[in-house]
Amino acid sequence: MSESSKTDWDRIGALDDEGIDTSDIPPLSETFFNKATLREPRRPVSVTMHIDPEVLAWFQAQGRRCEDRMNAALRIYADAHKE
Repeated sequence: MSESSKTDWDRIGALDDEGIDTSDIPPLSETFFNKATLREPRRPVSVTMHIDPEVLAWFQAQGRRCEDRMNAALRIYADAHKE
């Protein structure tokens, strides 16, 4: 981010559950839970691969955990090309 956050994080951190206004969040219904699907995280597989230096540099420039972003990009590509 190029601008500093204007959020008062000290005030937010001091709130307890009762101090948080959730009036704009509708309660979850039984229908929601009947349609919900449990998705457990997959255990990633470690691989070694060759990547163009510019591609790696771009992902690294996006911040920490570039491997997670690379995985997300590959998943989007794979999902878009499934038969």
